[in-house]
Amino acid sequence: MDALLLIILILLILCSAFFSGSETSMMALNRYRLRHNARSGNPQAKRAQTLLKRPDKLLGVILIGNTFANIVASSLATLIASHMFGELGVIAMTILLTLVVLVVAEVLPKTLAATHPEKFAYPASRPLLFLLKLFHPLVYLINTITGIILKPFGINVNNPSSDTLTSEELRTAVSDINTKLAARNKNMLLGVLDLEHINVSDVMTPRHRAFGLDISQPWPSIRNTLLSSPYSTLPVYEGKLDQLVGVLHLRSALSLIDQKTANKEVLQSLLAEPYFVPESTSLQQQLVQFQKRSQQFGIVVDEYGDIQGVVTVEDILEEIVGELTHDAQQMQGMAYYRLKDGAHVVSGSMTVRDINRQLDLSLPVEGPKTLGGLITEHLEAIPTPKTSVLIEKYPIEILSVKDNAVHQARIGARLDT
Repeated sequence: MDALLLIILILLILCSAFFSGSETSMMALNRYRLRHNARSGNPQAKRAQTLLKRPDKLLGVILIGNTFANIVASSLATLIASHMFGELGVIAMTILLTLVVLVVAEVLPKTLAATHPEKFAYPASRPLLFLLKLFHPLVYLINTITGIILKPFGINVNNPSSDTLTSEELRTAVSDINTKLAARNKNMLLGVLDLEHINVSDVMTPRHRAFGLDISQPWPSIRNTLLSSPYSTLPVYEGKLDQLVGVLHLRSALSLIDQKTANKEVLQSLLAEPYFVPESTSLQQQLVQFQKRSQQFGIVVDEYGDIQGVVTVEDILEEIVGELTHDAQQMQGMAYYRLKDGAHVVSGSMTVRDINRQLDLSLPVEGPKTLGGLITEHLEAIPTPKTSVLIEKYPIEILSVKDNAVHQARIGARLDT
């Protein structure tokens, strides 16, 4: 008889360990991996997902089982000890049972479950789902009482909090992810998430660097411009960019170049209406607008309607995948080059975002868009050659100034590296 009771006691302790580990493993499951596994057809994941839809019911059945196992085990241990050893045996058994329950039924299974939640929770989902159905009336009663107690505190157990993520939380999750995901793929995901925080003005080609076609020029000059253009779409203007006439898609114009009848009038008939884009538009919204309008090229304007530059789909995609082509840079001359000491000589018209991306720096992107503007803002004066300034711990020396603006500057290595 005592041997049978001892076997039952061991089984009860194992049951307590099962419920303890189940509680920890279920709560420690990665909800997004669980959802993925369930959608992939994993039956164990589907059962676990069903249980977690109502965590109050899941915890209810786990605590009922755990409490029942511990109470009965305690009673059996007391009965066995008193029968075999008397009153002193009861005290010794109480101390021993406490240690056994603490180690075997609590710490050990919970540690294992927290370390490998899927390996514990998935097999446990079948018996837990069965017990939930078996003890549903008791679980319902306990949860009802619990709900009544929590209601004055504004807590509704019938509507558990959502596990959806905000864009910032998702960005943090992607940044901290520790998987075999390639660094390039991770950077692309972060680039997509950053689109809503970056405006068109941050990535546009400013007007003084925009490559366009001046239709007031003689036809041979226009023809040479068309043949040498590194871009597939050009803004067409008369004299200056503010006098915008339209937009030319080279695909429709190149066939006319070698025709003897080609002239400015024929070329003007091929111009399309320009698509104007507010400079404050986020890249996420602008990408959607490009898609809706079947456009790849926009003229960026400020709040007064003045032209500030041009933006393309490629400019937006480069924020996700990085630099796509260097043709434009080669056409306009190198915007930067590296010195033997590791410093870089950078054009003052180069945007801060391009500098950070191409040189792997972390200059502030809030505020002025170009390096020259950033230096001028920090100096609070018109820059002069040989002036040095420290920005975000980067020593920057002005090498040359042109038209009251920074023409070239030397950016040294960060001082804390």
